[in-house]
Amino acid sequence: MKKKILITNRLPREHFTMLEKRFEVVMPDSERFPAEELARWLPRISGMISSTAFPVTDAVMARAPELKIVASYGVGYDNIDVAAASRRGIVVTNNPVPVLEPTAEHAYALMLALARRIPECDRALREGNARWGLMDNLGTSLFGKTLGIVGMGRIGRAVRRYAAASRMRVLYHNRRRLSENEERELGVEYAALDTLLRESDIVSVHLPLTPESRHLFGAEQFRMMKPSALLVNTARGAVVDNAALAEALRVGEIAGAALDVFEGEPKILPELLELDNTVLTPHTGTNTVETRERMSFHAARNIIRFFEGDPDIDRVN
Repeated sequence: MKKKILITNRLPREHFTMLEKRFEVVMPDSERFPAEELARWLPRISGMISSTAFPVTDAVMARAPELKIVASYGVGYDNIDVAAASRRGIVVTNNPVPVLEPTAEHAYALMLALARRIPECDRALREGNARWGLMDNLGTSLFGKTLGIVGMGRIGRAVRRYAAASRMRVLYHNRRRLSENEERELGVEYAALDTLLRESDIVSVHLPLTPESRHLFGAEQFRMMKPSALLVNTARGAVVDNAALAEALRVGEIAGAALDVFEGEPKILPELLELDNTVLTPHTGTNTVETRERMSFHAARNIIRFFEGDPDIDRVN
């Protein structure tokens, strides 16, 4: 009898043909499983591919005694109780490779949209109140500006490549400083976080959500930034104190923010929706046809390799 692998969200089944050759693949008929149907499947599954919207809690794992691996569909895994999984002998993997380029691309697109006021001008045209004067609709250029990247991992490095196209000076802050050779090859300068915030024209966030990074950006940090500075967050919503950000935007402590992620999403702080100096997208950093296919492939490959005893998986515990 084939082992059962549960996929928490509805995805194109053709993405998982490789998985279905080896396992019985179970996924919901609609976007998510009804609670009753999920309860029937949990005791019978050996593996799970979970979206970041599905909380894999200790209680969920307790209802799945045969569960051996939880493969996060995305790079983030803060929806999974990794400590509880480790106690139960359950392996957790994530999916860092496929999300790299699309997330970096989206971060750069948000920078451009915010700096050049593209969504704001689009709304004005559609609503019939666009202004056409030479000194109207003035944005700011990215060319030659200073970009501060907080989190110089794979995605941060990819964003740096986009910044090079705009001839931006790039500061970075990371838990571990890169070697001098790496800094020289990438054309980046290390800075303490306070220094980065004070000197950057745009700050782009690329950190995982951990107890240490939660609300790393709050009222104190916004006061350090230039009044003309822009904040871009494509990482995790709770790395930024959303209420403090809304207030900083309202009073002009910083000029604007572009966010793809939010605290408590899909709910969004109403104040952020009411501001004109925000650009907001509903966690679409990886939402391309090509990326979804690659994410499915890599998540399935982690499952297959795990059960084949191959250690070459994206293991996080």
